[in-house]
Amino acid sequence: MASRANRIRPIRRPIMNREVSEFEPCWDLLRDALVDIHTKNAGRLSFEQLYRASYKIVLRKKGELLYERVKGFEEDWFRQHIMPSIAGLVTNNIVNMTLLQHAGTSASERRQTGERFLRGIRDAWEDHNMSMNMVADILMYLDRSYTVESKRPSIFAATIGLFRDHILRDTVPSVAEQLQRDFMVFDILNTVIVDLINMERDGDIVDRNLIRKITSMLEDLYETDEEIENQKLYLRVFEPCYLEASRQYYRNECEKLLREADASTWLRHAQQRLKEEQDRCGTTISILTVNKVAGVVEDKLVKARLSDFLAMEGSGLKVMIDNDRLEDLAILYQLLSRVDGTMAPLKHALQGRVMDLGLVIEKTVRNMDFSVNGAGSGQADADEAADGIDKSKIQPLTAAAQQTAAAIKWVDEVLQLKDKFDNFWSNCFNKDLVLQSAVTKSFSDFINAFNRSSEYVSLFIDDNIKRGAKVKTDAEIDVVLDKAIVLLRYLSDRDLFERYYQKHLARRLLHNKSEIDTEKDMVSRMKSEMGNHFTIKFEGMFKDMELSRDLGENYRDHIRQLGDVDTKKVDLGIHVLTTNNWPPEVMGRGDGGRVDCIYPPAIKRLQDSFFKFYLKDRSGRVLTWVSSAGSADIKCTFPKIAGKESGPLSKERRYELNVPTYGMIILMLFNDIDEDESLSFGEIQGKTSIPPLDLVRVLASLSIAPKAKVLLKHPASKSVKPTDKFSYNTQFVSKTIKIKAPTISSINKVEGDEERKETEKKNDETRAHIVDAAIVRIMKQRKTLSHTKLTTEVITQLQARFKPDVSLIKRRVEELLYREYLERVDGEPATYQYMA
Repeated sequence: MASRANRIRPIRRPIMNREVSEFEPCWDLLRDALVDIHTKNAGRLSFEQLYRASYKIVLRKKGELLYERVKGFEEDWFRQHIMPSIAGLVTNNIVNMTLLQHAGTSASERRQTGERFLRGIRDAWEDHNMSMNMVADILMYLDRSYTVESKRPSIFAATIGLFRDHILRDTVPSVAEQLQRDFMVFDILNTVIVDLINMERDGDIVDRNLIRKITSMLEDLYETDEEIENQKLYLRVFEPCYLEASRQYYRNECEKLLREADASTWLRHAQQRLKEEQDRCGTTISILTVNKVAGVVEDKLVKARLSDFLAMEGSGLKVMIDNDRLEDLAILYQLLSRVDGTMAPLKHALQGRVMDLGLVIEKTVRNMDFSVNGAGSGQADADEAADGIDKSKIQPLTAAAQQTAAAIKWVDEVLQLKDKFDNFWSNCFNKDLVLQSAVTKSFSDFINAFNRSSEYVSLFIDDNIKRGAKVKTDAEIDVVLDKAIVLLRYLSDRDLFERYYQKHLARRLLHNKSEIDTEKDMVSRMKSEMGNHFTIKFEGMFKDMELSRDLGENYRDHIRQLGDVDTKKVDLGIHVLTTNNWPPEVMGRGDGGRVDCIYPPAIKRLQDSFFKFYLKDRSGRVLTWVSSAGSADIKCTFPKIAGKESGPLSKERRYELNVPTYGMIILMLFNDIDEDESLSFGEIQGKTSIPPLDLVRVLASLSIAPKAKVLLKHPASKSVKPTDKFSYNTQFVSKTIKIKAPTISSINKVEGDEERKETEKKNDETRAHIVDAAIVRIMKQRKTLSHTKLTTEVITQLQARFKPDVSLIKRRVEELLYREYLERVDGEPATYQYMA
């Protein structure tokens, strides 16, 4: 075997001894540097030399010893040089003002003493913080190597934490013995900061920058050297104390405002406090607290006594709404949006106020005097009623006209109230949908609680459309139509409104009281809002009017082609109306049924001529003349009065008189008698067969109204009686050639109690048929259905037109069972089956 060559190994040096010998010189160098840093003589130090010294120590595995030596040095330095100066800050005066809270100290003295204490803490902290940053720089390798490997806090964290442990948590034994209880400097620090903040809240000027320096220190210090983010001294110690003090401050301030201020002052004060706290957190305390302290203000200053402030007499929410205090309401909304996302207090208050104001409107209109005609609501009908009357004098309104004026006034007031709350919603409540829904529900509730709302809304539209044709611009008419649609949205009994609107529309169309384009525009808006089924009759009425216009032109062409007919005496303007489209009242289908009056021979011949023309191409049609719905223009000649040499009576006078059809029939009777003869009420009725009530109204318009007094009544009085006699007024004089006699039947007025009951009765009958149709339609599709589900589906289908009562549905089901449209399922009496 080959032998291994011999090697001579070098003698090992005693490394351990070298490590020990090198540590002490390096530590002495570092210790001297630490002293220079604390005494602010670091300008002569060499960072490279000190870094090499710490590097050598760590490299020789003495990092732990260096770590402990540095920490021990800093603790000794605190004990000898810093803690005595801090103990000097904790005087009996500061203890009395903070821990013992002795009274009698002025705010100025408390501020000066507190700021002196904070400046001492700040100076000590800034010195310590700067020194520890420099120490961390020269011991950088220690942190990179030893502390990472050993998982110990960095040298900066360990040394900066000494301020927490030996200053803030120090008890100052001499003072503790005097107080005979334990305390920490931290307690004094918190109390001083809170006291200064409260001074600033009260209007004093404090050193904001000084306080910010202290709170920044607390943000930089942690509960332990591990420096866990959510364990900052600011969050764990100072902030709870600050928030509790803020709660107490704002709790007391709220009670003071409730005793001494009004709601408007409270709103502005709370808003200002929120701004101040936000600003204070940004400049003085810490941005970390902004949401928490805002929550304190919201809870203690706004939410705690909210109901008391809103209910304040003379300045609460009621006064804000009634007096349109937009700024106050806007601030209130902003504050409530912070404390209650549901807006429950404001929502309930607004709903209650809408209902109260709605009742006030109803009461006010009921007590208002409408006996004297003015330029207000109901003016269109008032003008119609005043035709033929001297308008130079203020005329008292009739009872019916007063009721109509009250109806239109009610709608105007409701619309003004709606505009008022819409203004609040847009300008104060940020178009909040929750509040809009609440207010809308309240409007719907109080409008539908008034049993004449459907009729009143129709009268409002009627009045404005008729006046719009005379005095309103297109833009103003559009505004009215939009408002009318808003009201329609609130109505639950839309079928009742449809009945009234049909009647009012018919009279406007037949008596040419409105612009057809405006009428169609309104119906078009209704169609968009409520569907085709709602406007089908209205559109049928428009179609009848258009066809009648064309039919009249064709008839006149037909007459002209006949050559042997005299067309100069009578000219016929005809409206052929479809029975189902027009209301029964207009078509003469009232309770008394249609009455055929006796027409003059000339008119009878004209009727026969038109019937023949119409039926020539329309076999099977039936035409019925409706006397109560038309009007006539009559050319009247009044003779010269014997013995009169001057003035209007000295010559023959010719006028053109517009009268109802009944008026035309009556006046033509006087063509067949001498000027000095008269006809009694009974004779006129016998020769014309005009219904008594209509006859009274027409004779009153021809014999009482001064501007159309073409008949003389004997005896003269302001009312027509069955015993009166009438003669031709040969001395009639008028300043105008064309005269319009009052067409009383064309005026849309509020129904009386009996008329109202009759309308509701007819509407209930119509509803019964509609409910029947809905039940059959549903059962035909579903075949079998329980009573509860059937009721629910019927209500769902019909709620767009009206909300049927459950009792009505039950009665109609029983009727359909009797008529064998439905049958009960065997063994299940509450379930129905459709019978094909």
